[in-house]
Amino acid sequence: MPRRHIRVTGAPEAPLRAALAALRTELDIPESFPPKVLAEAEKAARDPSLPLDDATDVPFFTIDPPTSTDLDQAMHLSRQGTGYRVRYAIADVAAFVAPGSLLDREAHARVMTLYFPDTRVPVHPTVLSEGAASLLPGETRPAVLWTLDLDAEARPLSVDVRRALVRSRAKLAYEAVQKEIEGGGAEEPLALLREIGSLRESLEVDRGGISLRVPEQEIIERNGGYELSYRAPLPAESWNAQISLMTGMAAADLMLGYGTGVLRTLPAAPDGAVGRLRRTATALHIDWPHHVSYAELVRSLDPNQPHHAAFLLECTTLLRGAGYTVFRDGALPEITTHAAVAAPYTHCTAPLRRLADRYATELCLSAAADTPPPEWVLSALSDLPKEMTEGSRRAGTVERECVDIVEAALLTDRVGEEFEACVVDVDERRPGVGTVQLVDPAVIGRVESPSPLPLGERLRVRLTQADLGEARVSFAPV
Repeated sequence: MPRRHIRVTGAPEAPLRAALAALRTELDIPESFPPKVLAEAEKAARDPSLPLDDATDVPFFTIDPPTSTDLDQAMHLSRQGTGYRVRYAIADVAAFVAPGSLLDREAHARVMTLYFPDTRVPVHPTVLSEGAASLLPGETRPAVLWTLDLDAEARPLSVDVRRALVRSRAKLAYEAVQKEIEGGGAEEPLALLREIGSLRESLEVDRGGISLRVPEQEIIERNGGYELSYRAPLPAESWNAQISLMTGMAAADLMLGYGTGVLRTLPAAPDGAVGRLRRTATALHIDWPHHVSYAELVRSLDPNQPHHAAFLLECTTLLRGAGYTVFRDGALPEITTHAAVAAPYTHCTAPLRRLADRYATELCLSAAADTPPPEWVLSALSDLPKEMTEGSRRAGTVERECVDIVEAALLTDRVGEEFEACVVDVDERRPGVGTVQLVDPAVIGRVESPSPLPLGERLRVRLTQADLGEARVSFAPV
């Protein structure tokens, strides 16, 4: 999933959309799937491998953006004694994608869904990802069903994972969920989302974890120019994310106990990265006393405030060291934790959109059943981190280039204007070249000066270039 969510609205022929289309061509992003892959997907959609267990009597529901149709997760929440039971169904991609098939090879080539402001490029053909494999309402689907029994504080007491048929009863959107819960009209399975989600958020604080409430950016084409707005995430989105996060933590624990697995790991952020973030806070008028930790600061921010929203977007830079770590036969890796989660964690809840989740899921199924992993999983493990790293690199390039294009679009008609900024980075070899963060709009750009730049200090700059075609924004000191 992208660290920064950017959405563009406006005329299809607008220059911004043209620049995004040109970027896809430049990066050699496929426009469609090969005909043989599509044919195989259509056949798999008609004849998936179905599990024996039947959980279609459980009234699952999904919570997603209103236009989403690639539905990876469905849930049902209930009380269990003094605690809770979470049933979490995950789309079973392996029921459709045979190891070594054309579909499988195409998924390994694509690795993860790529998100552009105006479209997305999926891992699997839409006949599967938005059709036969998606947990759409009213449809019986093969799934991997997690059952997590929790205590009164929402700590897992027991975890079970197995294949089962499921049937979602309702496709819910975040705004409607928020209103229904706040209005008191939600039935217990939905009302418990706030209760369990809030308890899990408290546990996250206790263990020192951090969830970034990154706002969505919307770029609106209007009267030949562009405007930027932020949409802050709703509490329901955070509660929903906590269910997924808890499942990823439970999956990591299962695999660590089993001795074979694939983890999502992240070392602690280096001092230099945190220092740069402090300079960004200065640029955006955010008070960050030295005695306040990064986690404390992030939890205090309000994404409804534009300067806080801009800072939260920059906080995603601390996630760039994340990777995938494979281990086998009881030889545990040196690093087993994810610094932002503050616990062992893995990706296993979005197999329609990410390759690694299919493999982590199979290993969890084997661990729960105490059976050997499938050979097709073991044979792919050694190459999986490299594949995921390459896929993440490509997704990161897409994200950075899209941000550059969007920022150039925002400023394209403002060349020559002056802005308040802060110098957040300086080239060690060329002290007159660096990076500035504008106060408003929250844009980052290159700055060049004939004299050394004052790192961490305010600077008034003039926009010298905003080229949508080259996706480049440049400034010079006034």
